[in-house]
Amino acid sequence: MGYIIKPLVTEKMTAMTEKQNKFGFLVRPEANKIEIKNEVEALYNVTVVAVNTCNYAGKSKRRYTVSGLIQGRRNAFKKAVVTLKEGDTIDFYSNI
Repeated sequence: MGYIIKPLVTEKMTAMTEKQNKFGFLVRPEANKIEIKNEVEALYNVTVVAVNTCNYAGKSKRRYTVSGLIQGRRNAFKKAVVTLKEGDTIDFYSNI
């Protein structure tokens, strides 16, 4: 266990949740679809129909300052979009 880092709560994912019953998660890069499915079902007591994953590369960033050029890189991450069975839902705000 421990493949899910955090749920994605953005405007786009909220719209997908309301219309298509899909939820987004940031997951560890070595996680596969079966492991993600098993963990979501165990954590939230729902039935997962499908899991879609996508790897994102870290973006290069540079900034010009008085002291010179500062270069850096954002972290790479993997995103999983989980489709739930009709009628199931996940409430991310229940323990706030």
